[in-house]
Amino acid sequence: MTAYIKKHFLFFLGLSIVLTMAVLAVFAPLLTPYTPTEQNIDKMLLAPCGEHIMGTDAIGRDVFTRLLYGARVSLWVGFIAVGISSCIGITLGLISGYFGGIVDEIIMRIVDVMLCFPSFFLILAVIAFLEPSMSNIMIVIGLTSWTGLTRLVRAETLSLKERDFVSAARLSGAGKIRILCVHILPNTLAPVLVSATLGIAGAILVESSLSFLGLGVQPPDPSWGNILLDGKDVLTNAPWLSLFPGLAIFITVLGYNLLGESLRDMLDPRLKQR
Repeated sequence: MTAYIKKHFLFFLGLSIVLTMAVLAVFAPLLTPYTPTEQNIDKMLLAPCGEHIMGTDAIGRDVFTRLLYGARVSLWVGFIAVGISSCIGITLGLISGYFGGIVDEIIMRIVDVMLCFPSFFLILAVIAFLEPSMSNIMIVIGLTSWTGLTRLVRAETLSLKERDFVSAARLSGAGKIRILCVHILPNTLAPVLVSATLGIAGAILVESSLSFLGLGVQPPDPSWGNILLDGKDVLTNAPWLSLFPGLAIFITVLGYNLLGESLRDMLDPRLKQR
């Protein structure tokens, strides 16, 4: 009973954090009277107060406003990058697991080659040759983070294609595409959903790291990573410039991780029986 309460408490906690961040990002223009690029040289490095609840930065921009608009960037990158990686991973995993043979060997060797390179350094190498922008970051993260999902979907497909309902569909004359899309794919969505939820947290961390290194979203556009970068040089005089974006990253990533772990526990039939 205690484990049941704990599992559902963590699920609702993670879901609450995720939904709160999404609402703040969507309704950002309604929650603040300022714009993320609005400067005020009379209010540089102003400490948190009633007018600026999270203070201002070195050129007088409201930190709370920039955090709200930065949430849009982080969440947008997370969702689009995971969408790209999920499409690639699901497609290759289904093909590899169902057809097997030489097709499976080729896809798995490509996955092994991709796994030889640390993903973050691979992203850094690719971004170094491209113009730093939000669209490039989304595409690069998506194109370099599909390997784990491919292996997961392949393993599920290898198990599912031997089940009776797939054999019955095959005997009824259903084509391979229909079997993959109608009978196998829906039964792989539970682990895919968990992987995608955790992948959003990873994509947000990668985007923030790239922006902090100056290879992500470029100023004056706000991102949690480049807000942290702005606070690095004035850490002793204006700690709020690093504190608030750091907390935003921590809480958001924690929320998606809690949600993903809770979904895994709730959707895994072996854990349900236990």
